[in-house]
Amino acid sequence: MARDSDYGAFMEKFLLQPSSSAHELPLNSLTFAVKDIFDVEGYVTGFGNPDWLRTHQTAKSTAPAILAVLREGATCVGKTVMDEMAYSINGENKHYGTPRNPCVPDRVPGGSSSGSAVAVGAKLVDFALGTDTGGSVRVPAAYCGILGFRPSHDAVSTTGVIPMAQSFDTAGWFARDPAILNRVGRVLLDLRDVYPVKPTQIIIAADCFQLLTIPSDRVIQPLVKSVEKSFGGDLVKQAVLGDYIKDKVPSLKPFLSDGHADQEHNIPSLAALSSAMRELQRYEFKNNHGEWVCSVKPDLGPGISERVWEALRTTDNNVDICHNLKAEIRAALTGLLGDFDVLAIPTVPGPPPKLQMDPTPLEDFRARAFSLLSIAGVSGFCQVSVPLGLYDNLPVAISLLAKHGSDGFLLNLVEGLYDALKEEVGIAENMSY
Repeated sequence: MARDSDYGAFMEKFLLQPSSSAHELPLNSLTFAVKDIFDVEGYVTGFGNPDWLRTHQTAKSTAPAILAVLREGATCVGKTVMDEMAYSINGENKHYGTPRNPCVPDRVPGGSSSGSAVAVGAKLVDFALGTDTGGSVRVPAAYCGILGFRPSHDAVSTTGVIPMAQSFDTAGWFARDPAILNRVGRVLLDLRDVYPVKPTQIIIAADCFQLLTIPSDRVIQPLVKSVEKSFGGDLVKQAVLGDYIKDKVPSLKPFLSDGHADQEHNIPSLAALSSAMRELQRYEFKNNHGEWVCSVKPDLGPGISERVWEALRTTDNNVDICHNLKAEIRAALTGLLGDFDVLAIPTVPGPPPKLQMDPTPLEDFRARAFSLLSIAGVSGFCQVSVPLGLYDNLPVAISLLAKHGSDGFLLNLVEGLYDALKEEVGIAENMSY
C-alpha cells in the first residue's frame, strides 16, 4: 500500500480499464478513485475497519455506479481510505492513517469520504466517488477546497455499496473542475440532454449564515455578485429558513424540546431536524450492522466507538415520526423553492478542525454542522458544495440546494456560475472583513 506517497489517500491501488476506449465517450481519458465502501469484484470492501475486512468475503460483482463511469470511458486507479463504518465527518482513521488535507495539512480532511476528497484535491485523480449519508461528501469537499455533489436521494444507484442508513444514503462525487463534475453527474444520473436554465431565485438562508465562525459576508458576497453578473440583480432574496421550517413541518415538535435543540449559536428547528435525522440514522445503522458489531466487537477509533454503541441502544420509538418528518420537509422545501429556485447555505459552520482534537470541544461544531447538513439530508434534495478560496489561509465553501430531481439543473448552474464566482472570490480574498 503506497499510502505515504499519495497523501495517504489510497487503501489499495489497481487499474480498472474503461469498458470501451472510444474517444467520443464523455469521460474518456479521465481517472477516478472509489471510497472503500463500494464493491469492486475480486476485492474485499473494507468499510474503513480492519475487523470488517477480516470478517468479509471478496465482492462477487462491481457496484453499478462504478460500472457506469467505466462504461463511459473513465479509468479507476484504486480504493480510498474512509472513516470507520462511515460514522464520522472528521476524516481521521486510527488504523489506516488520516489522508493528508492538500489545502491545510495540519487540519482534518473531512469524512467519511476522506481519501476520495484528498485524491481529488491533491490532483491524483480527475474525480472520485464517495457516499454521503449525513455529510460525507459535502464536508470533505468543503475542507479540501474542491467541488462535492450529494445527489437527490435515490437518484444514483447504491447497489453494491455497504449501507449506513438507507433513508439518507446517497452515492456522490468530487471534482476540481465544474465541467467534469457535471459530466460525471450526467453519467451517474443517466441525464443525456439537460440544458442550462436560468434560476428564478437564489434564496440566501440568512439565519444559517449566522452559524458561521467567519464573517458571513466573506461567504455570501462572492455568490451574490457572481449571480448579479451572470443573471442580474433581482434574483437574490433572503429568507429565515429556521422559522419557515418550524411553521411548515409539524412533525418536528417532539424534537424541539430535545436537549440538542437548545445549544448556543443554533437554530432550534434545524437542531431539531438534525436530532431527528441522527435518531433515524442510528436506528437504521443498528438494523444494518448491530449484529456484526455485537458478535465481532470491532476495534473502533475515538468518537466512532461511542457513536456506534449509542446506535446499538436506539429503539424504534420515533421511527414513524421521523418518516413523516421526511415527507413534510420535502413538501415544505419544494413549496419554498419551486422548480428553478436555489437555496444557499454554508456547507459547514467554519474551517476544518485541527488534527487529533479532543472530540468533546468539537461537539458544538458538529451540532451546528449537522443543523446545516440535515436540510438536504432529510429532504432528499440535491446539494453541491462549492469552494470559495481561503480566509485566514483556511478553506471556505458555500452550498447550493435544489429540489429533489433537479440535479441536472444544479450541475449546469454551478458550471455556468463558476468562472464569475472564481473572479469574485479573488476579489474577496484581497479584502478585509
